[in-house]
Amino acid sequence: MDVMEVLAHPVRLRVVQALAGGRVLTTAQLCERISEVHKATVYRHVAALADAGVLEVDGEHRVRGAVERRYRLRERVVIDAGTVAAMTPEDHRRTFATAMAALISEFDAYLGLDGADPAADEVGYRQHVLWLSPEERAEMIAELRAVIVARMTNEPAPRRRRHLLSPILFPVETPPPDAGARPAS
Repeated sequence: MDVMEVLAHPVRLRVVQALAGGRVLTTAQLCERISEVHKATVYRHVAALADAGVLEVDGEHRVRGAVERRYRLRERVVIDAGTVAAMTPEDHRRTFATAMAALISEFDAYLGLDGADPAADEVGYRQHVLWLSPEERAEMIAELRAVIVARMTNEPAPRRRRHLLSPILFPVETPPPDAGARPAS
């Protein structure tokens, strides 16, 4: 099974998100973080991720006679440009729907936390319409990447909380037929 197929499930995406940033967690700890999902389901999806090589065992210890494993991401999960280019529109629909389902689950879990305060936490889910040429779009993506990547190496600290940032960008209309034409001088 390829990485796209493995990650094409909201629970698996949530497991990957929970382990992001170098975290090492047991399946029991993952069950606590994804408490609205049945434990057997979480265990099954952790096993699928481990079988596919997305997760690896970081260590084991005995708990009341059973072996409990600690898992971590094998490496940063990246879907390369070639994989994206080979995807059909239906593949993109399914993948986007899976990502949105995982995002909705994460947001719902946040709202269920004691003391969740979207205003104080500066929760945002805005949409902005931008007029961009292909060059301007590439420049903006590079700038956003630089800002985000610079913070992805932040370690846990007393005043730091994990945040989920999910940038989504797509054109909302087709370009006019003369979009490539230069204006007359």
